[in-house]
Amino acid sequence: MNQILTGNEIREKFIEFFKEKKHKHYESASLIPDDPTLLLTVAGMVPFKPYFLGQKEAPTPRVVTHQKCIRTNDLENVGRTARHHTFFEMLGNFSFGDYFKEEAITWSWEFITEVLKLDAEKLWISVFTTDDETEEIWNKKIGVPMERLVRLGEDDNWWSAGPVGSCGPCSEIHVDLGPEYGGDENSKLGDEGTDDRFIEIWNLVFTEYNRLKDGTLEPLPKKNIDTGAGLERVAAMVQNKANNYETDLILPLIEKSGELTNTKYTFGKDDKIDFSLKVISDHIRAITFMISDGILPSNEGRGYVLRRILRRAVRHGRLLGNKQNFLYKLVDTVIELMGIAYPEIIKNKDHIIKMIRIEEEKFSTTLDQGIIIAFDEIKKAKQENKKILDASVVFKLYDTFGFPFELTEEICEEEDMTISHEDYLSKMEEQRERARSSREIVKEAGQDEFIERFYDENGTTNFLGYDTLESLSKLMFVNNLEDEKAVLIFDTTPFYAESGGQKADIGRIVGEGIELEVLDVKKQKEIYMHTVKIISGKEKLLEGIELDLIVDRERRDDIKKNHTATHLLHRALKIVLGDHVAQAGSLVSKDRLRFDFSHYEGVTRDQLEKVEKLVNIEIAKNIPLNISTMSMDEAKVKGATALFGDKYGSEVRVVEVPGFSTELCGGIHVERTGEIGLFNILTEGGIAAGVRRVEATTGFGSYKMMNSMERGFIALAKVLKTDPYHDHLLVKATKIVEDLKNTTKEIEVLKSKLATYEANSLFDNIEEINGVKVLIHSFKGKEAGGLREIVDKAKDKLGSCVVVLGTDNGKAVFAVGVTKDLMGKVKAGDLVREIAKIANGNGGGRPDFAQAGGKDGDKVIEALAVAKKLLEEKL
Repeated sequence: MNQILTGNEIREKFIEFFKEKKHKHYESASLIPDDPTLLLTVAGMVPFKPYFLGQKEAPTPRVVTHQKCIRTNDLENVGRTARHHTFFEMLGNFSFGDYFKEEAITWSWEFITEVLKLDAEKLWISVFTTDDETEEIWNKKIGVPMERLVRLGEDDNWWSAGPVGSCGPCSEIHVDLGPEYGGDENSKLGDEGTDDRFIEIWNLVFTEYNRLKDGTLEPLPKKNIDTGAGLERVAAMVQNKANNYETDLILPLIEKSGELTNTKYTFGKDDKIDFSLKVISDHIRAITFMISDGILPSNEGRGYVLRRILRRAVRHGRLLGNKQNFLYKLVDTVIELMGIAYPEIIKNKDHIIKMIRIEEEKFSTTLDQGIIIAFDEIKKAKQENKKILDASVVFKLYDTFGFPFELTEEICEEEDMTISHEDYLSKMEEQRERARSSREIVKEAGQDEFIERFYDENGTTNFLGYDTLESLSKLMFVNNLEDEKAVLIFDTTPFYAESGGQKADIGRIVGEGIELEVLDVKKQKEIYMHTVKIISGKEKLLEGIELDLIVDRERRDDIKKNHTATHLLHRALKIVLGDHVAQAGSLVSKDRLRFDFSHYEGVTRDQLEKVEKLVNIEIAKNIPLNISTMSMDEAKVKGATALFGDKYGSEVRVVEVPGFSTELCGGIHVERTGEIGLFNILTEGGIAAGVRRVEATTGFGSYKMMNSMERGFIALAKVLKTDPYHDHLLVKATKIVEDLKNTTKEIEVLKSKLATYEANSLFDNIEEINGVKVLIHSFKGKEAGGLREIVDKAKDKLGSCVVVLGTDNGKAVFAVGVTKDLMGKVKAGDLVREIAKIANGNGGGRPDFAQAGGKDGDKVIEALAVAKKLLEEKL
């Protein structure tokens, strides 16, 4: 009897199998994709999107991966079904213009039947309706009988990026679990009622067409293979489990969750207990990996997805009767199960646990109270025969108790109630796009046909800029634009194209009778496109001529100082704040550098000073940089930091500041750290949930910044009549601020005395309306606070009264006071609202005191006259 493979063994054997087929193995990319159309990595091919689109040349034609993925479009089904997950792993083998259908099909069958030992007699294959070629390969070459080959339409077996663009047929491999899971002995794949019987474990996407706007399909210049196999599904079939949750990938988490919540998994005997345990075990995998990859809980974007998942898991712990914080205790089990394949979660363990504890504690304080309110409101709605829970209740649960909309929605579904999402959104004045609405688009439409054609005919541009700032280069392509501009491509170039956050070089291009100013350089598929302004010689710009390309040396020098400084800064931040710090973006320009990084709280001034000091110490050492090309394996041994989302070829460029920093980088750098000069942090702040930004200067930029600050200190010292050196300026400024505080207090005392004097003088003008004391008076230029103080003193002095005051400050300001014994006849809020209308304003307040404003200050006296008439009517 064959030994049953574990999930980890299946993953390992998949990688080794395709490595033997000459595929290069890439580690999983981050869950944060390098793609603005996606919040999260939702499929195995997401990291390779630029290669499928032809935007970049693939570093190798054959790739194999196991990719961590997150999807939340069916969150409500997670835990209810056998195969829905938020976190899952995709095994994938990819071909970029190399092998195609026959090899992809042959190897998939070989792996499934010979390595995994799945019974070939239980495998069913689906192909696209018109894909005769694929069906013939399956039948004639592989030997799958026609009765187990099913043709399905576009809904099931056609992949496309959208209405136009890359597309192609799919072929899926399914395992037949037998009639006990649906249908009968004569049922086929695709028959109604057989979804739980025929389990898809493997999807082969043959990207071979480009769909035009008129619907026409034209063959792509290079055909690609995109294979996806869900590890959890494959493991379930290999381990003879009808439920993914009962495989060795997840069941230990279910058992640990049961231990922590004093419950036990029942294998279907108690659906409620099993449902909650499956939700918790699924969600803790997602939570662990999301936090490890630098995502932090927030109210927007991917941070909202994380918060939503985490809080759903906490609630299911409550449903099991658990009142204690427990989620963070599951992290160790996740690491035991998956740390071998994803060592980053081992490295980030402390950070992961800390973040989960903080969020769990934060939510736990309001969860129970919120649940009580939710059920009370549902009960009230049912008593009123309502089927829809009022949106104001849903918003209150979100705003006050931190309930994501989807959590309240799930509670309502359990109680046979619904929620109007639209009404809820109307309550959210600052509603942001949530994870539920994120577009899980994996590929974009269209490929740049020109770039593809140019690449096929001429190859890439040879970049010389690491070694020289000048070159004599052959002009390969000219595209004249408006306003005396053009785009040029050369066979070689010293100009750096904008990439990895580093700004492009600028400079000059000259030749006989030709002078051009280089404004920008972009690259696509390693083809460098120079945007130039034509100074002279437009008619001489002909393909085939040779021109001198000259980079602006001063700008390049400033940029490379800033670029090397970002490497030092990255390392210094890790040392001071912790290893969880990861680069989240950067900008390297002539004037300054900007570095974005993941961190869960503000950076203190002391921490910033430590970071700044560490960087400047390395600069002062004047260390020679080591820049070399090596294999990825060698780079890993050196401890090189790679950016998540980037894919590297067999050879990588490693930039090392010996003893301090080692990173994979294709940018331009100084030869020695001493060239950077002074490093100075300008600002630090948050730019998004869990993402901080540092801006800094180096070299002459730091000199100019320090010089500007010094001039400011000197000017300020002159104003304060002191000198700017030592602590004199600080001492003087502190004394002035203290004196100002004391003076302000004295002014407030004098204002209070003045208000008393004014109030006493006003008492001579008290009039009575139907036996009630009324004080009505107008002022010029009095502050609103002064009006209130007079109202309070008048009420204290007179006992029972109504006070109506107004002042013209350019705009109208009113204050009305009513003693408690008269509030049955006159309410301050109602009265002030009426008189404010006279001055083109509005306002209101309590029955005993209210204030209002109006645009027309010259209407104050008229408004007070109206107040008197209203009081005569009411008193």
